[in-house]
Amino acid sequence: MASWGRPLASPGWHACTILVSAFLLFQVEPLIAKLILPWFGGSAAVWTTCLVFFQLTLLLAYLYAHGSLRLPPRTQGRVHAGLLLASLAFLPVLPGSRWQPRGASPALEILGLLAATVGPPFFMLATTGPLVQAWAVRRHPGAAPWRLYALSNAGSLLALLSYPVLVEPHLATRSQARGWSLGYALFVLLAAGAALAPPGPARAGEAPEAAPGPPPWRVRLAWAALPACASALLLAVSNHLSQNVAAIPFLWVLPLSLYLLSFILCFDREGCYRRAWWLAALAPALGGMAYSLLDFENLGVKPMIALFSAGLFLACMVCHGELVRLKPHPRHLTGFYLMVALGGAAGGLVVAALAPNLCAGDYELPAILAACVLLAAGLALAARPGAWAGGLCAVAAAAVLVTLGMGVRASLQGCRVRVRNFYGSLRIQDYRQGGADLRVLYHGVIDHGEQYLAPDRSRQPTTYYGPDTGVGRALRSLDHPGRRLGFIGLGAGTLAAYGAAGDECRFYELNPLILELARTEFRYLRETPARVTWALGDARLSLEREPPQQFDLLAVDAFSSDAIPVHLLTLEAFALYFRHLKADGILAVHISNRYLDLDPVVEAAARALGKATLVVDTDEDEAHDLCETTWVLVAGRPDRFRGGPFRGAGPAGAPRPGFRAWTDDYSNLFTVLR
Repeated sequence: MASWGRPLASPGWHACTILVSAFLLFQVEPLIAKLILPWFGGSAAVWTTCLVFFQLTLLLAYLYAHGSLRLPPRTQGRVHAGLLLASLAFLPVLPGSRWQPRGASPALEILGLLAATVGPPFFMLATTGPLVQAWAVRRHPGAAPWRLYALSNAGSLLALLSYPVLVEPHLATRSQARGWSLGYALFVLLAAGAALAPPGPARAGEAPEAAPGPPPWRVRLAWAALPACASALLLAVSNHLSQNVAAIPFLWVLPLSLYLLSFILCFDREGCYRRAWWLAALAPALGGMAYSLLDFENLGVKPMIALFSAGLFLACMVCHGELVRLKPHPRHLTGFYLMVALGGAAGGLVVAALAPNLCAGDYELPAILAACVLLAAGLALAARPGAWAGGLCAVAAAAVLVTLGMGVRASLQGCRVRVRNFYGSLRIQDYRQGGADLRVLYHGVIDHGEQYLAPDRSRQPTTYYGPDTGVGRALRSLDHPGRRLGFIGLGAGTLAAYGAAGDECRFYELNPLILELARTEFRYLRETPARVTWALGDARLSLEREPPQQFDLLAVDAFSSDAIPVHLLTLEAFALYFRHLKADGILAVHISNRYLDLDPVVEAAARALGKATLVVDTDEDEAHDLCETTWVLVAGRPDRFRGGPFRGAGPAGAPRPGFRAWTDDYSNLFTVLR
């Protein structure tokens, strides 16, 4: 393992500048993503797109740092100080309403929004690490800067861990953005001072070491390939957790924190990485992750988060531990960081850009797990860390590849349609149940609607929407003609089955592919006698732009796979819903979820608005037409739920003592974990 130079004796100003820049760099990532998340429907892809932007900006920053070192020191310092001052023009980092989506590609809109708001400050923060390390080495010839690199990652980790614990729960989002902008202004003064400081004479005894020539290309390619593998797994795991639990800062921060922790351990404490032990631990972890993709429904939320977090950390330790073995002489410092950033950006682009456009299904996580296990097996064979570790890696590689192959094959069997876009993967399958033909829509791994294909049963409500479910009872209670019915979330269009002549059913749907499939592959929308209208885009944005709709019923049934869009469950969202409801209208909220108990969230919002609630639980029926389902009905007065279809429906909602209502500035996933 190469170990070039001695540690910097007293980094001082350099260490302070790097620590502050790294902290601000990773505080702004979850902050800006949370700010724009509601504009794009709370989709899990918002975070992965943001991560790709940050990785690409980091790559450009490292390219700038690498090139600017060719300038004379004083010229370089003045140029950098000028850019730092110019970046202040982009404060505060608060995107205005003009950046709300207008129907173009969501990924491109997010990239453009980030570039125009947080891009320049983020770029200047990202240049700090490699530049200040290079300046420190220039002031202390022969010293190694790797401790400063570990310090940078430690500052980043501190920022990430403090955000969901100290910052997010206690400060409104706009206050966070203004506070961050103030911190950035102070950083500019600090960094400009470091840039304009004279190089200074070398200290006694600090003679420069003889630097070797540039490493061969195969080594430089490894500098990129190892981070690419770790980065791709980071984004794939983050996307998997966000898509199947919730798109929230905690599930963004946890994987990224483990990713950074592996950098810190490997670069600051080189003895932490012992190849044989880490490879032996990685092999079964990858096997467990692969198997969980086959048996996903039986895995609880806490075991799932623990399993994927552990597997990600072990894989990152192997990738970054091997990277440390290949680190160059400090003379080639910025070139090394440039290749690391190139690999990180390439891995991110594979998950966030290539996979959604080239793959019809969610195949990137299985593919990256396969790549990781092959990498582990290759390292075991090439480096021979020990017969026991090598054998374990070989067995794990074979098991993981077979398991992943079985999973992909099973997902393709009987598949009628499989498509994918920014909002996730969709598939339609036909199958027989009880002698009848059914067509099913899946979003990710979750059933989002079924329809019988026989003409005499095609208008029968199924799955979560039967007559005795909460929404079914609410619809049956509205027995007058000319009803106005609003539905947030379309799915297969099942709720249109309740429409009668003279009714209007208005659907709010985020994903244009859902609308296309509901209109072409299912018949609910075509066969209902009601008039059907729809609004494409995030439901909250659409409702905010519309005049009061005077709905008799508004049903909130918006899930992305099994994840909840948090911004549709906040106090502000509920106030908006009741602006569009008649005085005696009913709000029906679908809260069926394997991982989260959302009843207290709805109860707290209703209680804050002075509304009455009714919880309606229904079990799966013997014919398997209906799923186990929970709806919470909310109305302006308690007597709205007395008698009629509501008789024996369920208990009134009971508030959980001390539970705080979710708002646009506050939500807490831990309080609702099952």
